[in-house]
Amino acid sequence: MNRFYSVKKNSEFREVYKKGKSYANRLLVMYVLPKEGKETRIGISVSKKVGNSVVRHHITRLIREVFRLRRDSLKEGLSIIVVARAAAKDSDYRQIESAFEHLCGLHNIAVNRTGTE
Repeated sequence: MNRFYSVKKNSEFREVYKKGKSYANRLLVMYVLPKEGKETRIGISVSKKVGNSVVRHHITRLIREVFRLRRDSLKEGLSIIVVARAAAKDSDYRQIESAFEHLCGLHNIAVNRTGTE
C-alpha cells in the first residue's frame, strides 16, 4: 500500500494559508503552495460549522478518496489544503469530486500524463 502524504502540523497549515494561492467554489476552498520535494501532500479542514463529527469525518473521507484517485494526475511538489464549506454536508461523492476537479483546473495543477501539461 502506498503511503499517504499529508499536511499535519499547524505550522504547515498556517504557511500554506499565508503564502499559498486560494480559489473557492460552492463546496470547497483550495489553497495551493509549491514546495520542495517530489510528493504532493494534502491537508483537509472541516469546521464544526459543517456538522457533527460523523458528518465531518464523512466529508474528510470523501475528499481524501478524491485526492487518492487523482494524485497521479496532479503536479508534483505541492502542498494542498482543502477546506470544506457548510454546503458540502449535503453533497455526495460525485459533487465533491466535481468541485475538487474544478478547483484543480483553476489552480492549473492538473497534468495530462500523456506528456503535455
